[in-house]
Amino acid sequence: MAYQYTERLSDAVIGLAIGDALGVPFEFEERGSFTCTGMTGSGVHNMPAGTWSDDTSMTIATAKGLRDYNGEIHPGAIRRNFVNWLRQGDFTPDGKCFGIGRATFVSLTTGESQSRFEDNGNGALMRILPLSFTDAVDDQIDEVSGITHGHGISKTACRIYVHVARRLLAGQTIIEILPSLIGEAPFGRLSKIDQLPEDEIKSSGYVIDTLEAALWAMAKEALEPAEEDGDRFAGAVLRAVNLGGDTDTIGAVTGGLAGIVYGLDGARASQWRAALRKRELIEECL
Repeated sequence: MAYQYTERLSDAVIGLAIGDALGVPFEFEERGSFTCTGMTGSGVHNMPAGTWSDDTSMTIATAKGLRDYNGEIHPGAIRRNFVNWLRQGDFTPDGKCFGIGRATFVSLTTGESQSRFEDNGNGALMRILPLSFTDAVDDQIDEVSGITHGHGISKTACRIYVHVARRLLAGQTIIEILPSLIGEAPFGRLSKIDQLPEDEIKSSGYVIDTLEAALWAMAKEALEPAEEDGDRFAGAVLRAVNLGGDTDTIGAVTGGLAGIVYGLDGARASQWRAALRKRELIEECL
């Protein structure tokens, strides 16, 4: 499976960007204190509607690093793209780095991957999706994760996400995939995440919480009847964003998977795609 531009790659990464942009105005807001129903501006960061953050910037920086080497994994090239994002504002809608996390900042400014338990934020998970469209083996996924997040929990979460995305690309459903995600703590809930109520789903920036929230949102959408307009992509990402907390990243991680499964042909998905700022930059990097 060589890396190449396809409609499904575009749907996945644009889907991720949509989830990111939907979540940006509500980042850090408490669950239940807001309701996201569409693409809005202002909010927490006072950004125009359709603005995406570090989640999308680092994802397209990763994608360009893969495209430039025909799908071969060159962590150094990907890291250089990240540094150019941080220092020069490359891969951004406004020419400036927006939303960078602490572990990512320290890693890129010191050259040392952050590998303490406390460094298991979702900053690697949020950008790892393009590797799903390559032949990257687990050690290579670990290398790309480890550019910024070197702890084993972060690396394992990235592996799981890439493998889930690949299985969705192959035609399996999220409900078929979940029972096989059997692992030791802290991954023990993944195989039964679809059975948990919303109040047991956390939505913090901890990588496990983000992975669980995204898989939960995907599973709940798959299990419930489609909304009147049949736009299941919209249903999944709105469910994710409305969990509150780290809304942009949880929206992004969910949006990538939802783009693979549902595409972006639904009415709301198409509208949100058109509303993304600098969408042409995203596409250029693919």
